[in-house]
Amino acid sequence: MAKLGSISLRHRAQDWLAAAFLEGLKPLPYRQRIPLLGWLGAHVIGPLAGLRSRVRANLSMVAPELPMAERNRIAQQVPGNMARTIGEIFSGAEFVAHATRSEVEGSGLAYLHDAHAKGQPVILVTGHLGNYDAARALLLAQGFKVAGFYMPMRNPAFNARYVAAISRIGTPVFARGRDGLVKMLRFLRQGGMVGLVADHYMQHGELLDFMGQPARTALSAAEMALKYNALLVPVYGIRQPDGLNFNVRIEAPIPHSDPVTMTKALNTSLEALVRQHMDQWMWTHRRWKKNRPEDAT
Repeated sequence: MAKLGSISLRHRAQDWLAAAFLEGLKPLPYRQRIPLLGWLGAHVIGPLAGLRSRVRANLSMVAPELPMAERNRIAQQVPGNMARTIGEIFSGAEFVAHATRSEVEGSGLAYLHDAHAKGQPVILVTGHLGNYDAARALLLAQGFKVAGFYMPMRNPAFNARYVAAISRIGTPVFARGRDGLVKMLRFLRQGGMVGLVADHYMQHGELLDFMGQPARTALSAAEMALKYNALLVPVYGIRQPDGLNFNVRIEAPIPHSDPVTMTKALNTSLEALVRQHMDQWMWTHRRWKKNRPEDAT
């Protein structure tokens, strides 16, 4: 494959196309731009990229009781929420201004204030629901030390653009990998809060129930909480009916016990909200692949 520097021409072309799309809409006011991106995601990008069929396939497996009309509605709306989320992340201060006006629900905020005062580490665990960066933006605005921990994109050119965008929402941010992990753990041990997205498929993860099906799930968040005496707190940025604003849900910390029990509790927490907001979770993920014991290798 032809390369320009260390980045392939294909990756550069994909990055330029994404940049042209996102930057080309920047002249529109935020309140028009984000809904437009949502419409394009639902009605153009979703069908062209085959996202609707992925959503319907996952829904057929874990929620076969849903009427077909409801599955079709969710299959349309999920790519719309994904497009809104990308647009928001690349909107910097405009997104932060909306996120920081979020109402906070759940009983966890008091625990965060207490941990912050004592210098106790906190691991904030979320999923691909609504826009999880809304919670990070809100907590940063309230004076908490919150770091993001992200999975690098496969396209290195777009990854650089993405890291710049999430850094405008708040810093520090650490990349998944050996170097990023070392820096993240140092930040955590110093009494920081670290945000993790825990609903990725993990090839060598534990087979734990999620939405009624076994899903390979990392135990690392719970393991770190136990090792560093950190609070393990589920947090979510739930999109509101206007499509622009959020409620930030901060739940009580998961009690320390053992990694499997604690991770099951995290899955149960996320599952409850997914069932309440079916069109806000990223059903395009291959969350349940290789979900048999013999597929571990």
